[in-house]
Amino acid sequence: MLTFFLVSGGSLWLLVEFVLSLLEKMQTQEILRILRLPELGDLGQFFRSLSATTLVSMGALAAILAYWFTHRPKALRPPCNLLMQSEEVEDSGGARRSVIGGSPQLLTHYYDDARTMYQVFRRGLSISGNGPCLGFRKPKQPYQWLSYQEVADRAEFLGSGLLQHNCKACTDQFIGVFAQNRPEWIIAELACYTYSMVVVPLYDTLGPGAIRYIINTDISTVIVDKPQKAILLLEHVERKETPGLKMIILMEPFEEALKERGQKCGVVIKSMQAVEDCGQANHHAPVPPQPDDLSIVCFTSGTTGNPKGAMLTHGNVVADFSGFLKVTEKVIFPRQDDVLISFLPLAHMFERVIQSVVYCHGGRVGFFQGDIRLLSDDMKALHPTIFPVVPRLLNRMYDKIFSQADTPLKRWLLEFAAKRKQAEVRSGIIRNNSIWDELFFNKIQASLGGRVRMIVTGAAPASPTVLGFLRAALGCQVYEGYGQTECTAGCTFTTPGDWTSGHVGAPLPCNHIKLVDVEELNYWTCKGEGEICVRGPNVFKGYLKDQERTKEALDSDGWLHTGDIGKWLPEGTLKIIDRKKHIFKLAQGEYVAPEKIENIYIRSEPVAQIYVHGDSLKAFLVGIVVPDPEVMPCWAQKRGIEGQYSDLCKNKELKKTILEDMVRLGKESGLHSFEQVKAIYIHSDMFSVQNGLLTPTLKAKRPELREYFKKQIEELYSTSM
Repeated sequence: MLTFFLVSGGSLWLLVEFVLSLLEKMQTQEILRILRLPELGDLGQFFRSLSATTLVSMGALAAILAYWFTHRPKALRPPCNLLMQSEEVEDSGGARRSVIGGSPQLLTHYYDDARTMYQVFRRGLSISGNGPCLGFRKPKQPYQWLSYQEVADRAEFLGSGLLQHNCKACTDQFIGVFAQNRPEWIIAELACYTYSMVVVPLYDTLGPGAIRYIINTDISTVIVDKPQKAILLLEHVERKETPGLKMIILMEPFEEALKERGQKCGVVIKSMQAVEDCGQANHHAPVPPQPDDLSIVCFTSGTTGNPKGAMLTHGNVVADFSGFLKVTEKVIFPRQDDVLISFLPLAHMFERVIQSVVYCHGGRVGFFQGDIRLLSDDMKALHPTIFPVVPRLLNRMYDKIFSQADTPLKRWLLEFAAKRKQAEVRSGIIRNNSIWDELFFNKIQASLGGRVRMIVTGAAPASPTVLGFLRAALGCQVYEGYGQTECTAGCTFTTPGDWTSGHVGAPLPCNHIKLVDVEELNYWTCKGEGEICVRGPNVFKGYLKDQERTKEALDSDGWLHTGDIGKWLPEGTLKIIDRKKHIFKLAQGEYVAPEKIENIYIRSEPVAQIYVHGDSLKAFLVGIVVPDPEVMPCWAQKRGIEGQYSDLCKNKELKKTILEDMVRLGKESGLHSFEQVKAIYIHSDMFSVQNGLLTPTLKAKRPELREYFKKQIEELYSTSM
């Protein structure tokens, strides 16, 4: 019976219950004799005098102790002293570096045979044994996989085909890629790297003007996924707005009429398969790039003016993900059996750097179907181990979990279980096999496929409350990074074992970080506060054909000025406390940083999204609030306000209650009175990428928000004077 319990792993609780039932059958005299065991001389005689029930009970107790000692959860061992995660660099003006690695030299690469993105993939091909590489699925179907060799061959065929169509194997050759995440995106990218060409990603939310601007930066060939995008590009050519565009390559089938339309305006329309077939028939030997060669021009959508094209070399990307590998090498190192779910835009560096880590180690990348609403279904089919996310998705997961705890008792039990596991997390233990997982969290973990061992979040600040809960509930390591396109993706990262929240970790081993004074916001480096600046091999080379903006971002010593305000914490970690770029001055002369205020107000339980607006001609702030449709009705009901979501959004009493809750949080967080909003408008529809109010990395597009809510903002000011 004991063997059954231990082998089945059934539950330690069942074993304990079994022992207790046996102990109840033991006679009091036998228990007293056991307690007096040290006084006995003849142990053999003693054990022979015990009943069978007592002997079985003692054996079961010994089994419990043995089971506990061999299966007890062990705390993760941090790679450094968590009380000193970074140190000051000598004679650097206050710059700090990672203490991981031990070398004063900044890390440029992790593997000698993977110093360019071409070599990174070739390394994965070598160690994977031609294993599965890129996965895709059709609705309600299992994932299908392309092997590493298939991907490498198709990339060479496509690259050779491009050379047959007047492209050149050099870093002056820009190839546009205008597609949603899918295997062909990666094949197109690898084709460029195989022949030293440069990838230039395009994406829908850039808008027609920005796309036109980017194509006119010497892009003659664009690879697109759907005919609709080809039509969009042709319209620019027909209006003589992009005269340099000469070829469009389509991943999906298209009608002959599209090819004829292209011929009329001098644009060759070809299928990706046709170009690959041409390349297979006219194969060219690879022309691999060097680490200092340009690999990608990543255009940031921006909020005003033309988009900025950040020029990133192969060495930039390799250095950035090598810093990640160095930090995690002793704790959660990537493996060949790792699987990543790809749904964040490949046009942005965060997703692409994480994917590069997987390819470098022969792992797999499975793409979602293209509909974010089906992401959970895709994850259940894929069973990923690595899950890159943005904070907004984590917030939605958190809200959905608690919305399902729809009674006070259920919520209390959920919070109680989370606190028990959070206590383990604080002691360094991350696991998914506790009694709390069996009772509460296994279903949550199963909704992500049941195998996630690492979540990486970035692109925006993450809520400490949400991070703390999900680290416990998901039973996996959750890392937070900070950075921007101009430093490839990340420049700080959570140190393994430091599961505290409210900061973005320590500097990566590939860069130094320093703070500089921001006089207008009263931030001073003598107090450990200031604008965050980054220098290292992961920092970009400048903006394409834009020296003025390059000089604004990069100073003469090579420091990237991020525009974010940071603060060093005693443990050597960095906390983001403000934003320099979006500050404005109110009528009374006070400077305001709206994003700092929004990050406080978003913690209000019914608030899903918030836009804080100010005007230099006005003396106070106003806000646009989008309530959470899953949380707000229950929140309102507890305050005696009934109704459907659409009706509640129009309820004046509820609007007043939400505003009071926001102001309360503002006071608790130390906001000055001029930093508090005086009036809000409740909007029922979410800000989104689709309606043009968020960037693809889900950051607010402030000019668009201001214009979109112009009428409501004017009414808020006119009725609140």
